[in-house]
Amino acid sequence: MDSSIKSNIWKMYLFGFFRSLHFMGGVLVPFYTIWAGLSLTQVLLIQSWFMVWIFILEVPTGAVADYIGRKGSILISGFFGVLAPIVYTIAPNIMFFLIGELLWALSFSLISGAGDALVYDTLKQIKKEKESKKVFGKTHSSQLAGIMIAAPIGSVIAQTIGLRETMLFMALPIAIAVIISLTFKEPKATEELEKRYFKILKEGVIYFKNHKTLRVLATDFIFVGMIAYFTLWFYQPKLMNSGLMLGYLGSVHAILVLVEIIIMNSYSSFERVLGSKKRLIFISSLIPGVFLVIAGLVSYLPLLILLIIIAGGLSFGRRPLMQNYMHKYIPSDKRATVISSVFMMQTLVLAVMNPIVGKLADWSLNNTFIILGVAALIFTFISKIEEDILLD
Repeated sequence: MDSSIKSNIWKMYLFGFFRSLHFMGGVLVPFYTIWAGLSLTQVLLIQSWFMVWIFILEVPTGAVADYIGRKGSILISGFFGVLAPIVYTIAPNIMFFLIGELLWALSFSLISGAGDALVYDTLKQIKKEKESKKVFGKTHSSQLAGIMIAAPIGSVIAQTIGLRETMLFMALPIAIAVIISLTFKEPKATEELEKRYFKILKEGVIYFKNHKTLRVLATDFIFVGMIAYFTLWFYQPKLMNSGLMLGYLGSVHAILVLVEIIIMNSYSSFERVLGSKKRLIFISSLIPGVFLVIAGLVSYLPLLILLIIIAGGLSFGRRPLMQNYMHKYIPSDKRATVISSVFMMQTLVLAVMNPIVGKLADWSLNNTFIILGVAALIFTFISKIEEDILLD
């Protein structure tokens, strides 16, 4: 049984790779602003619609994962993921975009807690949960490898065939991921699961609410994640305004992701060099803050690319590290629901902030970078994370 269950790990790497072949990654903002003719405010309002649905769906779908199993939740997620780009490309019409975003929200919500929960419970069943930091790093690295490979390809598709086709072609690799998900083995929960939907939902949310350490870790995860999120949305128009051609955006995106992969697979090395887990957390939010401020002040393209790559790579690269620390404080039977609760709070914050920051960006993209950087710096110095809560 253990050898069969163990195969979940490498299958999840493969699943994550194909599901993350996001050809749109490097040209996502031009898709909206050029193909659909939207402003940045409109783009982020559409994303707020997505975030509202994530907020509505996140905990219920986490409870579904605890109720019907991680495998079932992941499989259903894949089907919605295939439908989303097909609907999105029917026409450059906001109604199709809203339906497409709803499908993306369903897909994202169904896997957000279930995927990591399946991996962690598999490790726990084969008694290798102490390897979770390394495995989560590799899991996210496989996803980022897909993004890194797909981004330059997507830029070429966008320049030679069209932005619409770049989005549409995403359905194929997601369909391959669905086939892979059929082969997962459902791990046993390490604690008895009572499969009553509302009981699971209620207990998962209450557990998070009453756990102070988990709330401290989640606050860091949410806030720094928000800075990374807006960096992702604004770096493409910033680079194009500074003279970068559409066909090269994917290459920049790929290098940013490569930096993220390197960081995610070097946590232990960085901790040894810095002599502290807390110090790594501190520096990984300090440097992005400083670099975003500088990015808002300069327009020299080579320097700007370097600043964005490092700031984005660091802020996104710390995400699985924080997830690893959060998992240490969550029992198996509540894992999918509690993690989904964290995602739910993050998406609520983003839903509120999207139109505000979108207006800022339409007013002044440079000033928006400065504001994001200053916000990151303030949070870095007021964070309540201490060394003793960062468990391996």
